[in-house]
Amino acid sequence: MLAQFLAHPLPSVTIVGSECQGQCNMGATVRVLPDEIWYCRVKPENVEAIVEQHLKQGEPVKALLHPRFH
Repeated sequence: MLAQFLAHPLPSVTIVGSECQGQCNMGATVRVLPDEIWYCRVKPENVEAIVEQHLKQGEPVKALLHPRFH
């Protein structure tokens, strides 16, 4: 999944891989800081929506929000 995000570089965004964030039971998890937005069950085909809608436009992708945090 990291590679998919790295394929969409943005000048103001740093993308880092991480170990388990304690939510592995919810599938691949993406955490956006400093917004403190958590996405769960993220699939490669979801990356473009997160980049375009959230990282570029500042609007979280509601369908992917982690229910434990949002």
